[in-house]
Amino acid sequence: MKIVIVGCGRVGASAAEIWDAAGHEVVILDIVTRAFERLPSTFRGTALRGDGTEGADVFLAMTEGDNRNVMAAQVAVEALGVGKVVAKINDPLRATAYAELGIATLCRTGLMLDALNAHLGMP
Repeated sequence: MKIVIVGCGRVGASAAEIWDAAGHEVVILDIVTRAFERLPSTFRGTALRGDGTEGADVFLAMTEGDNRNVMAAQVAVEALGVGKVVAKINDPLRATAYAELGIATLCRTGLMLDALNAHLGMP
């Protein structure tokens, strides 16, 4: 499977490392070349300061910017026809709004609260 990840921060680099090791074709993009230093020396995928989205089966927008992520996700769905698209969103209100527009989102604030509640045995 070809997986495109926008953003080589901690989450993007970790996802790229895992899926690359599992044998997937991974393309990771970032606007800062130094971000690629987070990738292990064993990474066999492609790290680009450009566009590698054509033909992607999965597209993950994992930058630190909510607006960049949602815009990238919209382009991936509408212009590139990628079947599975997820945008990382930091603001829970934005995550809800974007989800209502049909954009799959992961909100780390919500994920953290869910994990805390599960750990504490709270609903």
